[in-house]
Amino acid sequence: MARGSLAPQIVARILDHARAHDLKSGQHLPAQALADAFRVSRAPVVAALKTLTDQGLVRSEPNRGHFLVVDASTIPLPEEEPAVGEDALYFQIAEDRLAGRLPDRLSENELMRTYGLPRSQLLRVLHRIAEEGWIDRLPGNGWHFRETLTSRKAYNEAYQFRAAIEMQALLLPSFRIDPDAFAQARQHQMSLLEHYEHENRSVIFSTNIEFHEMLMQCANNAFFLDAVRRINRIRRLLEYHITHNRTRLPQQSREHLQILDLIEAQDMQAAATLLYSHIREAGHQKVELID
Repeated sequence: MARGSLAPQIVARILDHARAHDLKSGQHLPAQALADAFRVSRAPVVAALKTLTDQGLVRSEPNRGHFLVVDASTIPLPEEEPAVGEDALYFQIAEDRLAGRLPDRLSENELMRTYGLPRSQLLRVLHRIAEEGWIDRLPGNGWHFRETLTSRKAYNEAYQFRAAIEMQALLLPSFRIDPDAFAQARQHQMSLLEHYEHENRSVIFSTNIEFHEMLMQCANNAFFLDAVRRINRIRRLLEYHITHNRTRLPQQSREHLQILDLIEAQDMQAAATLLYSHIREAGHQKVELID
């Protein structure tokens, strides 16, 4: 995907991210963290931040990065905000893929016929899916869905694997707290705790994978981080399918906050034990929701 076509979408994604997390004036917008969250390279994120700087919404500070100039809540929505219809289409494609109604490979023309959409609207949704890592564009007008979890057994095994390696990551001698990342994670979890009943499913999932991947980044071991990122990518569709049930979300956010507290208190064994039980219990409960 060409960077030129991707950067304008990243501008919108950055603003959506800022609004979703209610970021305030002066808060840091780390380019690499945004690139990781959107699953794109750093270059289009840097280009998008420059565009936002030119628009006066972001300021750039030498050797420090980019910072919001205004509260995200005051940034007006664009006139052509994608809409609920496109959001519904996004989740319909997710459900159809999960149910096996879409093959591994198909063309844009086939998707346009299937969903009765013009190419421009379809491409906006497909680019969003590509940024999240569960579809790739092929040469020409073709698209290829990536591997995903589709069974209870595989989903449960993924949670077993995550629990084991994330617990061990906290106990690595290389683990170091990132104060800014911890503060941002705390803010995001508190916001989710307050708004979980009405939050978009993709925001819920992204907020929580950001938490776990942030901990893996603090472990300073690329193999742990890569493993967790891969698991998070292939479980995304099943997570969307079962987040209609939100009863555990408050407990999940409270446990995330407690894990941060334990790490900051340098009680790494207790933090690792809680993280292990947190992931395993989430896996047990979510497996029961898979039909």
